[in-house]
Amino acid sequence: MKAFISVDLEGMPYIVTPSHLNLKGALYEEARKIATKVALTVADELHKNGFEEILIADSHGPMVNIHVEDLPEYVEIIRGFPRPLSMVAGVEGCVAAVFLGYHAKFGTAKSTFDHTYSGGSIRKVEVNGVETSEFLLNAYVAGELGVPAIMVAGEAQLLKDDVEKWAPWAETVALKDSLSRVSARSPSMTKLENELREAAKKAVSKLKAKKAKLLVTKKPVNMRVTFLVSHFADVAALLPTAKRLDALTIEYNAQSMTEAYKTFELLVLAASGIAALLTQQT
Repeated sequence: MKAFISVDLEGMPYIVTPSHLNLKGALYEEARKIATKVALTVADELHKNGFEEILIADSHGPMVNIHVEDLPEYVEIIRGFPRPLSMVAGVEGCVAAVFLGYHAKFGTAKSTFDHTYSGGSIRKVEVNGVETSEFLLNAYVAGELGVPAIMVAGEAQLLKDDVEKWAPWAETVALKDSLSRVSARSPSMTKLENELREAAKKAVSKLKAKKAKLLVTKKPVNMRVTFLVSHFADVAALLPTAKRLDALTIEYNAQSMTEAYKTFELLVLAASGIAALLTQQT
């Protein structure tokens, strides 16, 4: 069996300042060590419980965060961006998906680094009328490809808002309980390691008992994307299949969730492109 693990940073324990999150940040190396520890702890427990192969998708920012020098033989890693299916690249062909270090969607109060996919360009993403977090967006893709979400570990508010509501069968671990956007309380790593291992063990047990479900949305897929500023929507509206709804929002339809997701990736990259272009002109 092969398991898939998608690893983000903002929902990891102890990550509370922007300097944790970018390549030049003073605390970025600390964040890398934390994320690597969490990911490999879960990978080890999955391996002990019957998974011969583990595929890790390094999924924050430039997607080169996990330390690779100590990867065990049974682990492969996908790194780098842009790439097809972004945070869930490689999920097809796996039998279970795990999401680590995930965080709440944009506009969530008292939640560290709340955002949805792109903090610099996106205010809201709706799939068939449901406002999604990154977890829900990615789990929909995995579900369409036949891969159930069996475990989520991350910021506590995400678990309460989205995981308990949309994937109640998934095992969860709260890695942090936020006090504000840039402050959180986390248990010791020793305690978290024990909780992660126990959750992984229970998740595999549920999977084998066929209690894990596929999280899917109906087809065709209607996507509504609300941007932070109107010039991002100006560019997105150039997509021939897009309909402009208001100053900040466009919508489009896709035949599948994977098609909708890839189109969304393109729109985010387009927003980044116009932002860079306008910056050069100042």
